[in-house]
Amino acid sequence: MEYVNLGNTGLKVSRLCLGCMTYGTSRWRDWVLDEADSRPFFQRALEAGINFFDTADMYSLGVSEEVTGRALRDFARRDEVVIATKVYHPMSSKPNHGGLSRKHIMHSIDDSLRRLGTDYVDLYQIHRWDKDTPIEETLEALHDVVRAGKALYIGASSTYAWQFAKALYLADLHGWTRFATMQNHYNLVYREQEREMNPLCQAEGVALIPWSPLARGFLAGNRTRDKSGETTRARTDGFSHNLYFQDNDFEILDRVLQLAHRLGHSPAQIALAWVLHQPGITSPIIGASKMNQLDELIAALDIHLSPEDCQFLEEPYRPHLILEHD
Repeated sequence: MEYVNLGNTGLKVSRLCLGCMTYGTSRWRDWVLDEADSRPFFQRALEAGINFFDTADMYSLGVSEEVTGRALRDFARRDEVVIATKVYHPMSSKPNHGGLSRKHIMHSIDDSLRRLGTDYVDLYQIHRWDKDTPIEETLEALHDVVRAGKALYIGASSTYAWQFAKALYLADLHGWTRFATMQNHYNLVYREQEREMNPLCQAEGVALIPWSPLARGFLAGNRTRDKSGETTRARTDGFSHNLYFQDNDFEILDRVLQLAHRLGHSPAQIALAWVLHQPGITSPIIGASKMNQLDELIAALDIHLSPEDCQFLEEPYRPHLILEHD
């Protein structure tokens, strides 16, 4: 396993991050694994050298954090792992149980720490931008979370570039803790981040840790044009149906399948290898619900794609509407 700095920080993270949305309770989503079935994935990831784990308070409404925390306590030392979680999405129907107000952030960090069973998280991220809360209020609250020792670094996910640039500017202006990471939506069939966000993060020394590098399984080849598929998630994940499934998305998938066949790898490995080859990418967030999926994705670290291979995969891409910033 290769380890790299998390942006401009001195923190070393594995070149892959294990996303933990899949681990929690099937009562939340049909495709989520319950705790007993989840634990072997943490053990295998740690054995492979993955030290970076990403969850969120809203995944399984807190159960993912509980499962993640117990597994990492049982299989690793706290100082050996990098734990990331997120705040923003509503945790109940109560008016102050969502968003990025100072009140919600201060309650949420304590709730997340309790569920994770740790004194601090390494990375605390805003899950989305809160248009109802002044960003100054959010940034100062996050800064106080860091000053209290409850988080070591802060990050953001899926904002517009102008919003993220404003947040970086205001943090510098006021001497508040700066965002160290951007967890954005980026893969072969959604490359709008290449216009502004990715170059901004490269210029500012912000680590790019993209979510959904396989387009929620689309680039693994388990989605069909009629919006069905082989897996439970392929059949029931209506969220992905709203993100992908354009005609040229399937043209790109065909290219992935062709190159995978030619190079002797799986489509998922090719799609992940492409993300790893892109400028500024620190640690893509991978998900797996079957052990062979996790092993395949770890093996993708050893795949080299030539410039010609990358051009072959990229050529059919057409601009998309901006997705998942709200």
